[in-house]
Amino acid sequence: MSGPRLTHIDSAGEAHMVDVGDKAETERVAAAEGFVRMRPETLALILEGNAKKGDVIGTARLAGIMAAKQTSNLIPLCHPLMLTKVSVDIVADDALPGLRVEAMAKLKGRTGVEMEALTAVSIACLTIYDMAKAADREMEIGGICLVSKSGGKSGDYRRGGDQG
Repeated sequence: MSGPRLTHIDSAGEAHMVDVGDKAETERVAAAEGFVRMRPETLALILEGNAKKGDVIGTARLAGIMAAKQTSNLIPLCHPLMLTKVSVDIVADDALPGLRVEAMAKLKGRTGVEMEALTAVSIACLTIYDMAKAADREMEIGGICLVSKSGGKSGDYRRGGDQG
């Protein structure tokens, strides 16, 4: 079979954990993004710090960081990783209206950190929803995607860029 293939499927078609033992250790970084769209009044409530459950943005940031560290417990075939850095940035976007979430995960290792960055964004978005749902049950979570990754055998990737 030529071309792209699923790395977590073995020759018998069964799911398996990829052996990364022979891969070179390199610095690997991944970034992901997503958003939570909400009513303008809900965004104002969050930004004013008046949500019933407390600091929505701070709590979501912490939840995203914690989630990145737990990715291998949540996604069956992910390797447990020794992350060296995880950041989660959450900014208001009046054009949505809502909050944009960006996450970055980094390590020096044998496997990438794309799933950790994506997990951080996903859980941060879900935490925003949870903390503000009393004010707005019609919030929408969307746009969760990998923005970029660097390091490893497959090289660098940038969303929307030339994939060669």
